[in-house]
Formats: sequence, structure tokens, C-alpha cells
Amino acid sequence: MEFSFEEHLARAMASLEEQQARMAAMTRELQASSASVTTKDRLVTAKVGAQGQVLALTFHTTAYQEMAPAHLAAVLKDVLNEAQARMGEQVARAMRSFDGVGESLRLAFTGEREDELLSGSGGMDLDALLAPLTAMRPGAGEARRPDKQEEFNG
Repeated sequence: MEFSFEEHLARAMASLEEQQARMAAMTRELQASSASVTTKDRLVTAKVGAQGQVLALTFHTTAYQEMAPAHLAAVLKDVLNEAQARMGEQVARAMRSFDGVGESLRLAFTGEREDELLSGSGGMDLDALLAPLTAMRPGAGEARRPDKQEEFNG
């Protein structure tokens, strides 16, 4: 079976585009999501957006009017923190769906898994993958002169 650089590159690019589409869809979904938490005594409900911004505070009773300011502040802080934590869990869960994306893209582009790259066995050599491009560069057919020292202007 003959290696086709164009087919391999097309498959790799299709894989990359698929991952980009998945990421864009997840981003849209997260931007539209929110998390809500209600206190145990049903005094207040806090609703936060994907970036933790407060979208709403809904008081279900008028009991907050009789509360000491420090106590009300503590209740609001706790309910907001819990809502933000739940939103963070949603974001983390969505991001976990992208575990292994880097590995799959590496495999699509090079044919090598990370463990093969580290052990030096199996897969397609990156030099072999890039050989058609290397052959197209100017002067590729000419032998390199090892006796010539290149000037370094560091």
C-alpha cells in the first residue's frame, strides 16, 4: 500500500475540523447554561451564568427584611458560592469530554501515539510524513556540503 500524503493530511484536517466544531458547539451550550441554588429555608434562590456572573437573586419570602445585615450577607454569599460551584462543575464536566483530543489529533497528523513517540517505536515517522514537502523545497536534490561552516550572528 502506497502512502498518500494528501489523503493522510485530508483525514487529519477533517479530524481537526470535527474537534473544532465540537468545541464551538460546547462553547455555545455553556454560554447559554446557568446554575441555580435555593437556600434550605427557601429564603432566596441565586442563579449564575457560565462565567459565574449573577443572573438573578429571587427572594421567596419577606423574612430577609427582619435579618441582621451580616446574617443576610452571609446567606447571600453562601448561596452565590454554591451556585457558582455548581456552574463550575458543569463546565468541568463539559471539558472532560475533550480528554484525549490532543492524542487523537497527534495520531491523525503523525500516526504516532504519545507512548510510541517516547519509546521511539511504531507509527509513522514525522520525517516520512513531511518527506514530500521536504522534497519540494529549493535545493532539496543537492547534496549538503558538511565542510562548509555556516556563519553565526547570534
